[in-house]
Amino acid sequence: MSRRGRFAPDRQLSTRMVLVVFALGLLYVVAIAGLIAYGLNPLLVLLVAGGFFAFQYFGSESMALRALGAREVSPQEEPALHGVVDRLCALSDTPKPRVAVAHSDVPNAFATGRSPDRAVVCVTTGLMRRLEPDELEGVLAHEMSHVAHRDVAVMTVASFLGVLAGLVARFSMRAMFYTRGRRDSRTIPMFLAVVVVSAVVYGISFLLIRALSRYRELSADRTAALLTGRPSSLASALTKVSGEMARVPTEDLREAEPFNAFFFAPALAAGFSFSSLFATHPPLERRLAQLSRMSGQL
Repeated sequence: MSRRGRFAPDRQLSTRMVLVVFALGLLYVVAIAGLIAYGLNPLLVLLVAGGFFAFQYFGSESMALRALGAREVSPQEEPALHGVVDRLCALSDTPKPRVAVAHSDVPNAFATGRSPDRAVVCVTTGLMRRLEPDELEGVLAHEMSHVAHRDVAVMTVASFLGVLAGLVARFSMRAMFYTRGRRDSRTIPMFLAVVVVSAVVYGISFLLIRALSRYRELSADRTAALLTGRPSSLASALTKVSGEMARVPTEDLREAEPFNAFFFAPALAAGFSFSSLFATHPPLERRLAQLSRMSGQL
């Protein structure tokens, strides 16, 4: 076991992140080259893609907080929450992230930011109300391990390609509809080619991101348990949060669902759904089994 005074490194996570980013980058280059070869203006394609990437990468933390209605809080406003974060920073010898709270009954937490110096850790009021202090510490250690491993930034970069592909496909379909009275012999094939390429890129990037997302959650659980020395507290938080999800109104869960890849636990309604089929997180049983083994080892 690695010593608990630092966030334990995870070479498998690092390897997977490099492979996913490389595969998505290669896919991105091939897709752009194909669109340019088919006749799209190269400068326009590069400007749109580069501009969207810069917007998502540099504005990811503010966009996430705004979308969830969260705001940063000072130590005077939330002394207990800041106290837990301060303790974890002292244990791990890492920069203190900004702390935010989202007024939502969905019990959850997430971390965002392109680097440890720009990181934000956010918890919902529903989570703080339901967890004991040691359970909340386990959840925050989990989120801060995402920041320490820089997988938040990698997920932001990785998700860029899928989001861009989805937007391109949507805009192409609309353009086909609005230009139907002014089409020449190349217009329809060109729009169809853009839609097909975008759909393929989106599908591949979707599967790659889901595979990385599931592993990074297991890695964050391990790292948090090692840092705090209390795998049982994190397991208790996982069990409690997952059970409380069933009591949250379905409408609230659906609003939170687009952010599942970044949440501590997926916000999913009970029963089968498309989102549960392509899960962003490993099954609860697998996460609890890992923490149970660690309790025995520690």
